[in-house]
Amino acid sequence: MIRFPGYLGVGGALLLAAGTWWLAFEGAKEPEYEPQPDSPDFHLERFTATTMGRDGKPDKRLSAERMVHYPADDRTELTQPRMTVFDEDRPPWHIRSETGWVSGDREIVLLNGEVKIDRSAAEGIRPLHLTTRNLRVQPEQNYAETDEYVYAESDDNWVESIGMQAWLKKPMRIKLLAKVRGRYEVE
Repeated sequence: MIRFPGYLGVGGALLLAAGTWWLAFEGAKEPEYEPQPDSPDFHLERFTATTMGRDGKPDKRLSAERMVHYPADDRTELTQPRMTVFDEDRPPWHIRSETGWVSGDREIVLLNGEVKIDRSAAEGIRPLHLTTRNLRVQPEQNYAETDEYVYAESDDNWVESIGMQAWLKKPMRIKLLAKVRGRYEVE
């Protein structure tokens, strides 16, 4: 029978203990997070962001029930977004939709699904309510457009068209693009 010196047994026991400790330590580590190519890096619930004008007053406000940001292309997806465009001496425009998307450079906001656009009445200004779908907004230019059906009403007047371009600040105007018809009552 072959006999090993005592230090080999002690060395083997130490090696076995070190290996057991290393396996226990490695098994206790949290797995490292590896994002998928198009996975979000953060989300917010019920958020509101307001941009201020040069005069220090609110210029635009964007809020949503949920916002999810994707770092791959820096886009942001929104659930039930609401946008407010403030005007100096006129009531603000309130725009809401089912879902939304903001480009990575923040130049384009797409409001998808049914879109409602409202402006309240004020002295010398009639209320205006528009309903459409899939509105493209360029926030810096205070410009919005759609190729979809548009229905607009103000007091007892209404108009409908296919397609619309809207400039929401002075000089405020709305251009209806095709198949326009409506009713306008002269006072």
